[in-house]
Amino acid sequence: MAPTTALTADQVDARLHELIVIDVRTAGEYASGHLPGAHNIPLDRLDTALPALKTAAGRGDLLVVCASGARSATACRRLADQGVTAATLTGGTTAWTQLGHDLHRPAGTRSPWAMDRQVRLVAGSLVLAGLIAGQRWSAARRLSAGVAGGLVFSALTNTCGMAGILAKLPHNQPGAADLDATLAALTDR
Repeated sequence: MAPTTALTADQVDARLHELIVIDVRTAGEYASGHLPGAHNIPLDRLDTALPALKTAAGRGDLLVVCASGARSATACRRLADQGVTAATLTGGTTAWTQLGHDLHRPAGTRSPWAMDRQVRLVAGSLVLAGLIAGQRWSAARRLSAGVAGGLVFSALTNTCGMAGILAKLPHNQPGAADLDATLAALTDR
């Protein structure tokens, strides 16, 4: 198994020109702003991208990035299991921007909501729907209880099943041509 390291935003800033940056957030999150030069490979497409990532890792150091560092840490572990060395950005793009570093936002692109905002909207809507429907049908309150339980589980395990489901929605998916172009850029570099 290959080692995984964590780099701070300032360490990444000093080495950004020499790192191959892989952003494992959804296409929508990536479009809302990413580290300069980052390539978008959503976490659920990591296995598809493995050959290209192995090639890229042979040419330089990989840095895996997400919003908070949780998904990138998962990606680094999965890559390490395949013998690919990668570092993660501690605190993700959130820490990057908090320290005053800029994100690249392509001109003319519509910026979808960040995944955590999408999760809050859906979870809140489901809880509210369960409470309102529970006024007429008491069994509907189970919906609110189920969402609450899911949120507690999400916090305790630092995972989010709802985010996994929302990531599969079309507005959160890269086009096939986008992913193909990213993989080609990683192998042809």
